[in-house]
Amino acid sequence: MNINNSITNNEESKEPFFGYTLSIISGKWKLLIIYHLSQNGAVRYNELQRMLGKITYKTLSTTLKEMQNDGLIHREEYPQIPPKVEYSLTEKGQTLWPLIQEMCQWGEQYKED
Repeated sequence: MNINNSITNNEESKEPFFGYTLSIISGKWKLLIIYHLSQNGAVRYNELQRMLGKITYKTLSTTLKEMQNDGLIHREEYPQIPPKVEYSLTEKGQTLWPLIQEMCQWGEQYKED
């Protein structure tokens, strides 16, 4: 058995998982949304939009739908007037929090002043 081929095959077998992970967290806003929901728990739409800053209604709406379809966030609708909707992380979404913490630590360590 050639060790180089074994290592290459092992790396290639991980590549689809890496690609999947990137597809789940890619985009300008997803990691920020996960960050804010991790820090604040359930958050209403307008509140989340204020936390994120310069994000359009359409972009936030589209991103939240993608994240909901990926199983990262839960959308809770309350039957009242005016309508109330809250977003929170699912168990699957919460598992990304340690990755984000590591990224924050890396940025803190290597950010040039």
